[in-house]
Amino acid sequence: MPVNHRIKPVWLETQRAFRATVTGVDDAIAPQAHSAHGTLAQRVAVYRNTVQQSLIDVLASAFPAVQRIVGVRFFSALARDFVRSHLPDVPQLSVYGVKFPDFIATHKRLSDLQYLADVARLEWARGESYFAADAAPLDLAGLAAIAPERLASVIFTLHPATRLVVSPHAIHRVWMVNQPDVVDVPAIDIGIAERVILTRPHYAVMVRLIAPADAAFVAALNRKLSLGAAAGEALSVDPAFNLQAVLQDHFIHGTFSTVQTE
Repeated sequence: MPVNHRIKPVWLETQRAFRATVTGVDDAIAPQAHSAHGTLAQRVAVYRNTVQQSLIDVLASAFPAVQRIVGVRFFSALARDFVRSHLPDVPQLSVYGVKFPDFIATHKRLSDLQYLADVARLEWARGESYFAADAAPLDLAGLAAIAPERLASVIFTLHPATRLVVSPHAIHRVWMVNQPDVVDVPAIDIGIAERVILTRPHYAVMVRLIAPADAAFVAALNRKLSLGAAAGEALSVDPAFNLQAVLQDHFIHGTFSTVQTE
């Protein structure tokens, strides 16, 4: 039997047209829709609304503080614009929205809220931390077998759930006052730069502020610099950087998972 090589391309084109229609990008397939049980175009429109609303709900769950800042109606319109131009890349809704902070950063109607994109990045980092792989956090006992003269050369691996968000804006304060249980929102100096670290020591994500030197230290360790080199970068930010106190704090909060020598 002769093989019709046009079947696959035509079917692929139909799939793409249907996808564009249900996501609101294009109505290309609607005029082709016919049904003996009513207008199929209307039924496609219902399905399209369901798909779009499902993705909008995913974004609302991932970025609740952003939604509270701009309001439910504006957020829904913003999310709908995002959905139309950013379709899911993989069939896993927990990773849908990774590009939303960048979308916010370039949105013309949000030009007066320069901090909002970084608040969104903080919320996304919190979600990543929550869904990250499990691993036993490194404790001080993990350093016991390393000779003191070799400590400067060791390399720490950040825990899979550790995230660092650095912003020129007071994103931690903004995020804190936009939690569901906060009623009275105090005045905030949005121009204060903040550095936020997220860890998950006991299956609960912890979001806390750290000092500029500490942030430089963590960022250096994330680049696989040795303990000595990372401490050097921190000291260049703040000569009063206390390595022992900072390490103890990170061990308490489960920032690291492993340590190795060069």
